[in-house]
Amino acid sequence: MKSKRQTEILRLIETQTIETQEQMLAALQACGIRATQATISRDIKELNLVKQQVQGVSKYVVAKEKQPHHNYGSRLKRIFKDSVVSFDIAQNIVVVKTMAGLASAAGAAVDDMDVEGLVGSLAGDDTVVLIMRNNQMADEFYRDLRSMLD
Repeated sequence: MKSKRQTEILRLIETQTIETQEQMLAALQACGIRATQATISRDIKELNLVKQQVQGVSKYVVAKEKQPHHNYGSRLKRIFKDSVVSFDIAQNIVVVKTMAGLASAAGAAVDDMDVEGLVGSLAGDDTVVLIMRNNQMADEFYRDLRSMLD
């Protein structure tokens, strides 16, 4: 359903001038697709849609360049470089070990990121458990962490 809805959203913004999420919802409903505003908001983020002025009208378009999700910025890199001792992966779970007392800060930094596939995180004193949607997304994030710490 999600894939069909997102494909339809991309088709709609190519063929119509969609200025608001409400217009997007109405256009989807006209195509027989039910959704909520929150769902549309998540779809817009996942599809990397932005509002752009086109012939004097602000409408949704696909952004020209998508920021890679591993470009977390200097703040996160500093937090990780200063606090992470090690990390490992077990299927869809990434475990990050930190110096004592710093897991909460490292976990908050990860929560602040827009990590694709992150379902949730749990932080203790020196360990952060990151639960990813699937094994592939966990593996991608694990590789991103490795490159960030190099």
